[in-house]
Amino acid sequence: MAQFQSLREAVADNLKDGDTVAFEGFTHLIPHAAAHEAIRQGRRNLTLIRMTPDIIYDQMIGMGLAKAAVFSYAGNPGVGLLRRMRDAIENQWPVPLETVEHSHAAMANAYEAGAAGLPCAIFRGYRGAGLKDVNPGIKSVICPFTGEELAAVPAHRPDVAFIHAQKANKRGDVLVEGIVGVQKEVVLAAKRAVVTVEEIVDDFAGLHPNLCVLPHWTVTSIVKVPGGAHPSYTHGYYARDNAAYLEWDKISADRDLFTRWMKDNVLDATPDVFAERVKGL
Repeated sequence: MAQFQSLREAVADNLKDGDTVAFEGFTHLIPHAAAHEAIRQGRRNLTLIRMTPDIIYDQMIGMGLAKAAVFSYAGNPGVGLLRRMRDAIENQWPVPLETVEHSHAAMANAYEAGAAGLPCAIFRGYRGAGLKDVNPGIKSVICPFTGEELAAVPAHRPDVAFIHAQKANKRGDVLVEGIVGVQKEVVLAAKRAVVTVEEIVDDFAGLHPNLCVLPHWTVTSIVKVPGGAHPSYTHGYYARDNAAYLEWDKISADRDLFTRWMKDNVLDATPDVFAERVKGL
């Protein structure tokens, strides 16, 4: 049953050192504010799962939160490398990072399997792909009905999932609009789920019944954080801050500059700053 909390409370209650955690969002609705709170609280030894790690995982890895990353495609969207992630992999700074790489299809299917309570996902994929040679978690199975060889990967079952969404109602149901990505599946797959939202409303009256609504019993905690997806966008609320992604490429290229930026913009900041950042976008 969803409870309404502050961001500090939600992270403190649901994310522990050593957890396997997914901060998910695809193109928009990326839960930056929640990840920043995890950084402020100094979590360590996390296994981070994400379909497309971008700058929020670069920040978490650069601050030493992660021991491992399970992912498909890592990069600063439209710009280039994740420099803090690369530094951790190549130079073990600030701590070593284990990587488990998958395809997008594998990640999506693994979340879906986790949401269904299955131990693994079976799908067509990885034929002729080199990832099988470096990821022992990719197996092959034979379909008992057709004899076809299929790919199999372990289901994703995070200890906790964090997503951002547009609205929650006062009962605790969550409305997700625009590109949904794997938001629904990661919440259903996780043991605990924290959802940050732009606003809390009385109800979702008059909306189309086929919109994505996560019922209150699938969510552990709801937090109102206007602007909580910045610099990604939230459909219907604010645009993507492209300048921030370009700026990050320069910031993340230098360890000292990165450290100063994180102190000024994350460690010494509060969730309220996100609402200010999206004004005018």
